[in-house]
Formats: sequence, C-alpha cells, structure tokens
Amino acid sequence: MIVREMNDPAARQEWNRFVGSLPSASFLQSWEWGELKSRSGWKPIRLMVSDDARPIAAISILTRRMKDLLKENLHIPLPVPDAAIAYAPHGPVVSFEQPEAVTAVLDAASQSARRQGAFVLKVEPTVEEEIVRVQLEKHGFQRSSASEGFGGTQPRCVMQLSLIPDIDALLAGCKQKTRYNLRLAERKGVTVRQGQGTEDLRTFYNLLRVTADRDRFQVRGFDYYEDMQGILGGAGMMKLFLAEHEGEALSGAILVTFGARCVYLYGASSNEKRQLMPNYLMQWEMIRWARASGFEIYDFRGVSPHKDAHKDTSGDDHLAGLNRFKEGFGAVFVEYVGDYDRVLNPLWNMAWSQGMPRLRAMLKRRTKDGGRRAEDEG
Repeated sequence: MIVREMNDPAARQEWNRFVGSLPSASFLQSWEWGELKSRSGWKPIRLMVSDDARPIAAISILTRRMKDLLKENLHIPLPVPDAAIAYAPHGPVVSFEQPEAVTAVLDAASQSARRQGAFVLKVEPTVEEEIVRVQLEKHGFQRSSASEGFGGTQPRCVMQLSLIPDIDALLAGCKQKTRYNLRLAERKGVTVRQGQGTEDLRTFYNLLRVTADRDRFQVRGFDYYEDMQGILGGAGMMKLFLAEHEGEALSGAILVTFGARCVYLYGASSNEKRQLMPNYLMQWEMIRWARASGFEIYDFRGVSPHKDAHKDTSGDDHLAGLNRFKEGFGAVFVEYVGDYDRVLNPLWNMAWSQGMPRLRAMLKRRTKDGGRRAEDEG
C-alpha cells in the first residue's frame, strides 16, 4: 500500500472525488474545509492510502499548537510546551470492513501526528456499526471522555432525513403539527429565498447575533463567515437561505453540501414575528431544494444524545426541543460511534484532558448564563 500526503492544490479534485464517493462522506473531510480551518490557525494534513493505484482510504487531519489554542481562548500567552493536538473531524474515510485499509490509514495518521509534535490524535468517523469500535480499540484508540452538550467534538447524535422518496411522500412523512406550521407561514406571507453576496451574509450574521444573545452562546466573528462564503461558497458547497416577511428577515440558515449529503450547519432567527413560524417554512424549502438538487440525505445535525428526548416535557433536557422540531420533518435519530483518541504523549494528554474542562467552564462564565457553543470545533 502507498500513502501519499496530498496538500498540493492540484490534488483537490482527486481528493474530493474519492472522499465524497463513500457513504460516510462528510464535508469536514473535504479539501475546502481544511482550507477554511487554515484561515484560523489550523494546519491541514491530507493523507490518502492507495492499493494498486486505487484509493482505499483517506484522512484529513487538522493540527494546532496547544499554546496557540490557549492564547486564542484566554487572550493571554501561557508558558506551555510547543506540543500540538491532531484532530480528524469525521475521519478517517474508509470502509471499516477492510481491516488492511483501516490499519494503513490509522498508522499513517498516527505517524504524521507524531511528526507534528502532537500528544493526541482524535478521530470520529461518521459510522454507527460496532465493528468500528472494535477496529479503533484494536489500533490503540480509546473512547474520548468528552460527553457534554451534543456529546462530542462534533455532534455524536444527529437527525437525518432520506431524500429518496418523492416530495409528496416527504410532506406526508412530516408530523401534522409541522405541516400545519409550514402552511401557516405560507398563508401569512412568509417567503424563503437563497441569499447572495456579502449583504445577505451580513443579514444572516445579524440574526445569528440575535440568536446568540437570546440563547446565550458564543459566536465567531463575521470574517469567519466571509471566509466560509468565499471558500465553500466558491466551490459550490455552501448555500445561504433567508426567510422573510414584508421585507424583514426573520430567520436564516447555512447549508453545506458534499457527496450525497446536504447538511443544515448553522441556523439563526429573529425575536420578531415568531408566531409566523418562519423556521418551519425555511426548513421545508431547504429540504425541497436539496432533493431537487439530487442529494440523498438531509442532515439536520446535532440533537440531544438521549434518543427519546422528544418525549421530555419537563425541561430537564435543554436540547429536547431540537429533537422535537427536527423529528417533525420525518427525520430519524442516528448515533455515531463518537470521539476516539490515540494518546501519543500520556503526560501532556493528561494535562490537556484535565485543563480543558476548567477552561470551558471559565469561558462559559464569560457569557450571561452558562451558554453553549454556536458552532462545533473543527
């Protein structure tokens, strides 16, 4: 087997063609996502494993120095060693039923991470099967201790909707309340359109800031979304949608597409006219667009790790409302295997593992009332 490091821009099409062809394809392993993250200090390393000149596995690893991450979060430099973390969001991309390919890509990733001075290699394949856990543990990976929020670095539990049925069947598959709310929005004059250019992106960002204030989470700067529009949008992977009423933007969303999957990545909404149910109509129009564009899966992304959270009316699970809203469109609950770590330097991994929960707690206290993250890492 041959392992190639593919960081020359000329390799972009070959990379995306293979990575996007697998059922577990994720935009987080796309060439463009690595380029986007490089704008915020991460270094992408792309490794492809081939057998007889035929690609059989790939992994895009993001590396960053620990001291840079701490300085970014705390806004002060700290005297820490020049150690790094290595993280493969939704990687590796491989058929776990091919053990030789799994061994080759995980070993290559570990060796590359060591060369970058990483004390840990984190992976999180978008698969559910037990064979994946067995394979990862066989190669020295252990389940990560991360369990807060959505249950991992990226959401471990998501809602997904198959777009294979025709549009009438998809509408019939929605819950009665969901159909009522999206039709109510239509009757009241809510419209949904695709956003274009910086002005519409700014409109979305302003809605996102309103949402962040209301739900008490942190949000990245506008330049991050401009980079996303330039890199992902420039490659045809990003779509912006806005729901409006009488010229006023009420909600917005960013979709990211890759392979056969369309992903609802970010959403935002105004405090005004919420009784018009703009979010319902916007989701439905995005589902319609995704199916018409040939995608096979509409991924609503993160929900509560508790499968039956939609039944919780006590308020104990603050993510239960996400489950109820997304399940209303006929989406089904999917739980991935989650984060797995291969420790490369036990001493610094222990320091990081113990220090990061304290850092997160401190950052949360900087928001009004605990808060949560606007976006997932990676």
